[in-house]
Amino acid sequence: MTLLATLKVALAALRTNKMRSALTMLGIIIGVAAVIAMMGVGAGAQARVEEQIKSLGSNLIIVLSGNFTAGGVRMGAGSQPTISEDDAYALQREIAIVAASAPQLRGSGQVVFGNSNWNTGILGVTPEYLVARNWAVAAGRGLEPQDVESAAKVVLLGQSVARSLFGEADPVGETVRIRRIPHEVVGLLERKGQSMVGQDQDDVVLIPISTARKRVLGGQQVRSRNVQSITVKVQDGADVAVAEQEIRDLLRQRHRLQPNQEDDFFLRNLAEVLAAQEASSRVLAMLLAAIASVSLVVGGIGIMNIMLVSVTERTREIGLRMAVGARGRDILLQFLVEAVTLALIGGLVGIALGFAASFAVGHFAGWRTEVEPAAVVLSVGFAAAIGVFFGYYPARKAARLAPIDALRHE
Repeated sequence: MTLLATLKVALAALRTNKMRSALTMLGIIIGVAAVIAMMGVGAGAQARVEEQIKSLGSNLIIVLSGNFTAGGVRMGAGSQPTISEDDAYALQREIAIVAASAPQLRGSGQVVFGNSNWNTGILGVTPEYLVARNWAVAAGRGLEPQDVESAAKVVLLGQSVARSLFGEADPVGETVRIRRIPHEVVGLLERKGQSMVGQDQDDVVLIPISTARKRVLGGQQVRSRNVQSITVKVQDGADVAVAEQEIRDLLRQRHRLQPNQEDDFFLRNLAEVLAAQEASSRVLAMLLAAIASVSLVVGGIGIMNIMLVSVTERTREIGLRMAVGARGRDILLQFLVEAVTLALIGGLVGIALGFAASFAVGHFAGWRTEVEPAAVVLSVGFAAAIGVFFGYYPARKAARLAPIDALRHE
């Protein structure tokens, strides 16, 4: 028999017991839908981590000020000002694999426009900060060196601040008051979204670091060049661990620390943190897919069970086919085709159900889901493999029946 004829016979046999065929396919349907939905959840989690990596900036090292001890109590990182703008410029000047080094001063305050106001984070930075953070300007311009040199009263607004103060209107060219000091809005930053800890990265305004020091934040920062942190971006392809060691060596040299003295600063390698989180998301995705695959195996066992019943019920039919010239491989192929057909039809229905389940999870649970084509192909391929694997034993049993014994079967 040709493959087409075998397929027609297999479909006719499945139509004879429609309810039983449908119930048999149910296991495969649920299995494929579960695999697609779970892989969609896992892929969504991985995509979210990749977005966070992109939003933070790649290959980042954060330099924080040191700490101090008061009354036997050790304060946290950044409690003692030990790093300066000069340190930041030295890192970029003297370490070849450093692409950008940006000192920062942080504060918070009220930003006012007309009758609207918003309390937000105030970040005093240099133009290198946008380079280090891979942060583009959606409208207007970024900070320029002359803005820092002249302590210009200019500001870049994050998307959340702009929306709170201006709604959908274009803020570029308008004047806002930051701690009662007027600043011209020269740019609108692109949206960054939430950080790894759920903080809104767009709820911030950027001003020149000199403006922050002399006009806005004030205090002891006016009389020193100390900063709270330095964001360092390592060149693409460079070894971040090597850069971290070079940064540590240079800062120890600049701070005149002896070999037996501890660092008076802290280094945070964000690339390692994000890589660990990405690996965790990948493991989660694989775990979810593996758990969902169990239901596919259960569906395959159901196919084997129903095919064994079918062989028993159709023993006389098998004997008749053999008596008129059907070979063992024809019988084997017929039952294999039936098993694979059950698995593939169940797989196709499961794909539709899996897409619906992914959409439902994203809509009602608020989780991000992404169904990749590879997940669909893998699920259908696995379903077909399940049909072949679990259908082979019943098919082989049917093919090895003796024609005379089969004809005598009641």
